Amino acid sequence: MTNANSSMNFTPATSSTAEIANEWLLPDGVHDVLFADADKQEYLRHHLLNQLQSKGYELVTPPLIEFTESLLGNASEDLKRQTFKLIDQLTGRLMGLRADTTPQILRIDANYGGVGISRYCYAGHTIHTLPTGLFGLRTPLQLGAEIFGTDAIEADFELLDVMCGLFDNLPLTTQIHLDLGHVGIFARLTQLANLDEDSIEQITQLYDNKALPELNYLCQSLPMGEDFFTLAKYGHNLNLLQEKLSLTVIADSIIIKALNELQRLYDYLQQQNDSKSEHTGNYTGIDISIDVSDLSGYHYHSGMMFNLYLGGGSQPFVRGGRFDGSSQLNGSRPAIGFSMDVTRLLPHFEMQQASKVLVNFDDIDHADDSRMQAMNNKVAQLRAEGYRVIVPLSAEDKSTNIRHCLGYDQNNNEWQLIPKTA
Repeated sequence: MTNANSSMNFTPATSSTAEIANEWLLPDGVHDVLFADADKQEYLRHHLLNQLQSKGYELVTPPLIEFTESLLGNASEDLKRQTFKLIDQLTGRLMGLRADTTPQILRIDANYGGVGISRYCYAGHTIHTLPTGLFGLRTPLQLGAEIFGTDAIEADFELLDVMCGLFDNLPLTTQIHLDLGHVGIFARLTQLANLDEDSIEQITQLYDNKALPELNYLCQSLPMGEDFFTLAKYGHNLNLLQEKLSLTVIADSIIIKALNELQRLYDYLQQQNDSKSEHTGNYTGIDISIDVSDLSGYHYHSGMMFNLYLGGGSQPFVRGGRFDGSSQLNGSRPAIGFSMDVTRLLPHFEMQQASKVLVNFDDIDHADDSRMQAMNNKVAQLRAEGYRVIVPLSAEDKSTNIRHCLGYDQNNNEWQLIPKTA
């Protein structure tokens, strides 16, 4: 009788190369930040936060996760869609991974801000359900600053000053462009025209797509349609815009106030640019423009808003503006702030890398106690000077990108730093 098991072929439970590779793939929009880029990101985080703190902004570090009641209580639909949600295993309540830090600052201000003016700054990762833009990250390092407790235009001046000042001494390889807007102009126009939500949504989409022919066609059937079209066509030039708007609109006190605020901000920033250029010969400044038809923060911002762009990029790496910071605890609380995706700066930021030093293993291997103590002292000195010194564990322990070697000079009886030869 033949043993049935002897005819069976047993295949080891091994994974194919493709399966193993797939297991190590990261999700779309999720990337490692490695080596030189990690150095640059940490430097930027530290450097920018130090600048904010030096100007009186208090550093806060909210948790990555919290209950959705506070995290999404006043959130827009876009922010709710961008937020990962899960069940708290301790309480059964719904929690969210933050997709934006500002709602957490609002909670902090409600508990600790009091009734006066408060300034906050922060830096931490956020988690998005979907990438922002075609190549956007889902785990950006968000850094920002906010002022709570005043609606004075001087707060707008301060915040824009602080934000623009962050880039004054950074060795960026591309130009920065600042685009100013004011959602109050469009919001008031919709009230004057008594537009329904569907019409508002159609207009904002056409504004966003810069689709002037389609907008012109839609506006022909809307009350005050010519004014809505004028915002898009002439919204980059405030003088021309005021000439083209209807008498009804240009006589409205709310719209006039918003236009005046926008002009004052634009003039102030231009003056700051000119002043810095006079005192610093190599200062290239920040390009500044106005676009009152930019409504990217229409459902969140309550007044002046701005976006900062790198080079010719279409997606802003800094967003900011006025918003409602009110809460049930402290009532009416006007606020203004900005948030930045620090990761977007990395390809445009130059930073000299610290020199890596490798101690010669043969010299370590033949060193006595006295020589080893001298080596340890020399290594400590080099590290204090900014060198990154590797003391190898064996002769095979050889790192890459080594610029210098630390070896023992028998003639002078001392450890010396010498450039590494190819």
